[in-house]
Amino acid sequence: MNQKVIGVIPARYGSSRFPGKIIAEISGKPMIRRVYEQVKKSKLLDDLIVAVDDERVRKVVEGFGGNAVMTDSQHQSGTDRIAEVMEKHDCDIVVNIQGDQPLLDPNMIDEAVLPLLDDETIPMSTIKTAIGAEGYNDPGVVKVVTDVNGFALYFSRSLIPFPRDKKNNTVFEHVGLYVYRRNFLLKISKMQPSSLERMEMLEQLRVLENGYKILVVETKSDRAAGVSVDTPEDLANVEKMIQTLSS
Repeated sequence: MNQKVIGVIPARYGSSRFPGKIIAEISGKPMIRRVYEQVKKSKLLDDLIVAVDDERVRKVVEGFGGNAVMTDSQHQSGTDRIAEVMEKHDCDIVVNIQGDQPLLDPNMIDEAVLPLLDDETIPMSTIKTAIGAEGYNDPGVVKVVTDVNGFALYFSRSLIPFPRDKKNNTVFEHVGLYVYRRNFLLKISKMQPSSLERMEMLEQLRVLENGYKILVVETKSDRAAGVSVDTPEDLANVEKMIQTLSS
């Protein structure tokens, strides 16, 4: 049976560290346009929607031909914003794509979607990539550990696992791209934030605390493909990376 897959980019105008970053220009293009154009290269998406909360963002998205849907500005998370959109759209699988990752490799989307197409018992998936010691103590780098079958045991801003003997340690960063079955997305969006979620400020912990599984796929893409823009300094660094790739 063919399964319909819809990608949604939650594009909130506000940001505590960089307001309006979603439409900030990177080498002549708004960031949201760069993300949108990368996502459109996915082989497994049937449709793509940008969930906006501000007319300025809507105008930019529609200006480059994107499909923008206005959502409530009071949503506390991207999951809630996407759930509002998907209440009115019918599909089997939903992909939550971060709007602040302009270097996103579309292959990451396909890597995360494929397991749900192959196994209908998997409710949700995400991505991980191996990192070096420079990211171990950075709370902005979210780490993940999995069981022998690849399902998440825990996500944390702290170093996990802790290498007590300082040897043979592989640490994985969680890349914030999520794939859900539509009904599961709507289910978790109605759950109250969990205690670990509030403590770590990681909404995926709501899923684990409520006893559900998240498959974590190791990406074959370069780590730079998951780099997020959170500050003006990040934007300048990404712009340099894009210019280097273009030269």
